[in-house]
Amino acid sequence: MPTLLIFHEVNDVEHWLSSPKREEVFGPLGITVRPFSDPAKSNRVGLIVQVPDMDTFQRIMESPEAAEAMKFDGVRPETMLMLVEP
Repeated sequence: MPTLLIFHEVNDVEHWLSSPKREEVFGPLGITVRPFSDPAKSNRVGLIVQVPDMDTFQRIMESPEAAEAMKFDGVRPETMLMLVEP
């Protein structure tokens, strides 16, 4: 099962942390997500994501549902950096 580290910035960290959207979008696909926030109180956040299937993950990330969830969560997509465990 591939593990990803994903970093990005958000408009409001508290809103992002409390949002149910990650579970709504990823949960039914068996994708688990652990959120992290910057202790320096910046708007930088991160996720450890475990995905059963990278093709499914890529498809959902390119979907209108994911775009809507990111917009709701205040994600700044241009700041996203994704690393994949080798």
